[in-house]
Amino acid sequence: MNKEELQRVRAQYDAEMRRGAQPDAAQARVERVGAVVRQTVPGLGWNGVLWSDLDEESADAEIAAQVAFFDGRGAPSDFEWKLYDYDRPADLGQRLRAAGLVPEPAETLMVGRVADLMELPVEPPEGITLRTVTDEAGVDLMMEVHAGAFGTERPRIREQMLSLLTHEPDAITAVLAMAGDIPVSAARMEMRPGTSFAGLWGGGTVPQWRGRGIYRLLVAHRARVAAERGIPYLQVDASDDSRPILERLGFGVLGVTVPYLWTAA
Repeated sequence: MNKEELQRVRAQYDAEMRRGAQPDAAQARVERVGAVVRQTVPGLGWNGVLWSDLDEESADAEIAAQVAFFDGRGAPSDFEWKLYDYDRPADLGQRLRAAGLVPEPAETLMVGRVADLMELPVEPPEGITLRTVTDEAGVDLMMEVHAGAFGTERPRIREQMLSLLTHEPDAITAVLAMAGDIPVSAARMEMRPGTSFAGLWGGGTVPQWRGRGIYRLLVAHRARVAAERGIPYLQVDASDDSRPILERLGFGVLGVTVPYLWTAA
């Protein structure tokens, strides 16, 4: 994508996926409160600020208002402010830190054209087959892969996936790469009605199976599903490990995003 196309796509992404965000689970609620769009969900789930339209005069008061709101909800009161490097004001990250929010590692917001990505080879590496995830047993296999690939447990993601598969199955597609009966890689894609972007998540591969093309295979598989749904773009919040692979596949950079976390005392 050239610079002009990336700017246009970024504006479209902000309008649809941030300002016009839809809940990411059946129990979640998206609220547009003044200059902020936020999501809340009871129990396990993602709580946070998706978009803001602030300036030097309004930023500190709005940050304080969101901290007070989430802190006053009772458990869970932890939340994430998802900051993008082009958000205003320019020092918003510093203001979030001053208010007690802690930055996590930065990720690169990347977008690729489905029409291009669906043309990638989809022949699995030798010994690998793909299995679509449709039930709790499949989700648990995905969590097993995530633990092996990333070294962490993901109870919130498990809860979100089960919610989508149960209540909104058309909003998610999930897939496992299997070496016989052993899951070695897992990925999912989330899709919202009326939006131009399908979000790619996961893509973790256990160490002994890396470097064999499984990550690319799972991107191509999901691109073909997105094409069947008429979705023109795939979006990824890419880690430093994933970014060079995605750039080779044709993804372009829209910006950098940093999650700022508030953890209740």
